[in-house]
Amino acid sequence: MECVTLNGAPNPISKSPGVLGQYKLDEPAGRWLLATTIVSSGLAFLVSTAVGIALPSIQSYFNAPLSGLQWISVAYLLPFSALLLIGGALGDHYGRRRIFFIGLALFVLGSVTSAFAVNVAMLATFQAVAGIGSALLVPQNLAFINTSFAAGERGRAIGWWAGLSGAIGVAAPWIGGIITQYFSWRGVFLLVLPFGVLLVFMARRFIRENAPVRSQRPNWILGAPLLLGFGSIIFALIRLPEYSIGLLESGVFVIGVALILMFFVLDRRQKKPMLPRKLFRSPLVAGANGATLLLYFALNGIIYFTVLNLQQVQGMSPSIGGLAILPSTLLITFLSGPFGSLADKLGPRIQMIFGPIMVAGGIFLLAFSGVGNSYSIAFLPGLITIGFGMAVVIAPLTKSALSVDESLSGVASGFNNAVARIATLFSVALLGLMMSVLFSASLAGNLEKTDLSPAQRQEIMDQSSKLGGISVPDSFDGGSRFAAQNAVRESFASAFKWTMVANAALAAGAAVVSLAAIRNPRKGG
Repeated sequence: MECVTLNGAPNPISKSPGVLGQYKLDEPAGRWLLATTIVSSGLAFLVSTAVGIALPSIQSYFNAPLSGLQWISVAYLLPFSALLLIGGALGDHYGRRRIFFIGLALFVLGSVTSAFAVNVAMLATFQAVAGIGSALLVPQNLAFINTSFAAGERGRAIGWWAGLSGAIGVAAPWIGGIITQYFSWRGVFLLVLPFGVLLVFMARRFIRENAPVRSQRPNWILGAPLLLGFGSIIFALIRLPEYSIGLLESGVFVIGVALILMFFVLDRRQKKPMLPRKLFRSPLVAGANGATLLLYFALNGIIYFTVLNLQQVQGMSPSIGGLAILPSTLLITFLSGPFGSLADKLGPRIQMIFGPIMVAGGIFLLAFSGVGNSYSIAFLPGLITIGFGMAVVIAPLTKSALSVDESLSGVASGFNNAVARIATLFSVALLGLMMSVLFSASLAGNLEKTDLSPAQRQEIMDQSSKLGGISVPDSFDGGSRFAAQNAVRESFASAFKWTMVANAALAAGAAVVSLAAIRNPRKGG
C-alpha cells in the first residue's frame, strides 16, 4: 500500500494524493474517512442530546425559569447557527482540515469548562465558546464526504454518515440521564473530552487537506450582523413571556431584522460572497433547504419539550427519561444508511415527501400523550413513527442540499447546517414563547377549579415561567400540594398538546415544499 503525506503526516490508507471524488465505501480509505466524519458529527450530537436530558436538573440546580434554560440552549445555538456559513467558507479558503482542528479545540474547551460553571450566565458563556467551535467544525464533515466520494457513492455515504453519526449519541440520552441522576449534570459536559482526544488522532491520520481556494479571502466580518441580528431577535422573543411587548423588546427585534437584512445586502456586494447567487439557482437545493428549515424546527421542538414532559410531568427519572427517547434515535441511526442507498436508486422525491408526512403523523400522536398514561401507549408509537420518518428523509434531504459544484461544497454544507441550526434556534425561542403563554393561561384556569386560597394560587402563578419545574411551597398541606401539582401537570400537558400540533403542521409543510420543488435528476444527466 502506497504511503503518502497529509500535511507532512503519513497516511497509509490514501491511494492517490490530491485526487478527490474517488473514494468508495468498500475500500479502506473511504471507510476510515467516513468513520472520522461520523465520530466528529457524533460528538456534537452526543453533547446536544445529553445536555437536553440534563436541562431539568440544571433548572432545578440553579432554580432557573424557562428563560434560563432557553439562554443555555441559545448561547450554544446562536453562534453555531450564525457562524456556520463562515465556517464553511473558511474551510474552502484556508483548508478544511485546518479549520476542522481549530473548531474541535474550541468545541472541547467550551464543553469542558461548562462543567465548572457556577451560575447560568457562566454556563451560557462557556456554551457560546462551544458553539463557535461547532460552527467551524461541523460544516467540514459534509464537505469532506461530498468532495471525497465518487458521485454514485455519495448518497450511501451521506446516509451512513447521517445515521451512524448518531451511533455515538445513541446511548447519549441514557448515559446523560445516568450521569445526571447518579453523579451530576456537570459530568454530561465532560463526556466530550475522551471523544475529543480520539477525534484528534483519527483526523490527523485519516483526513487529507483540500487545495485551498485563495483567490479572494472570505469576509468573515460579515458574520457580525448575522450574529447580532439573530441574537437581538432571540433576546426579544425570550423576554416576551416575562416582560410582555415593550419598547425595549420591540426596538431590539426591529434592530435584529435590520441587521440580518444588512448582511444580505452587504454580502451581495462582495466579490466572493458567502452565499453565492448560483447556490440558490437550483430548485433542488432551494427546496431541500426549505424543507430542512420546517422539518428541523419541528423536530427540535419535539425533543426539547418531550424531555421536560417525561421528567417533570410524567415523573420519569433522568436515566429512564433518557432511555425513553432512544427508539427514535435507534431508527435514525440504523435505517438512514439503507434509505440513503434507496434514494441513490430512486431519486430523492418520494422519500422527501413521505418522510415528513410520517414525522408529522408521529408528532400528532405525541400531542395527545396527556398525564399519567402508559409510555408504551402515549409516547412510544409517536417516537417510533418520527424516527422512521426521519430515517427515510435525512439522506435524500442532505444530498439534495449539496447538489452543487464541488468548489461550493463547503459553502453548501455550511448553509444547509446553518438552516438546520437556525431552525433549532427559533424553535427554542418561538415554541418556548408559545408554551409559556399557553401554560400560563391554562394554569390560571386550572387553579381556579381547585380549593386553593387566592394567596396559594398566586404563589403558584408567580412561578409560571418555570413551566413543569414549579416548586410547590412547603407551607402547602397534603391536599393543597396535590391540587397544585395536578394543576401544573395538566396545564403543561395542555400547552404541550397545542405546541405539538403546531410542530406537526410544520413537518407537513416540509412535505408540501418537497412536493413543489424536488424533482428526481434525469438519468444520465
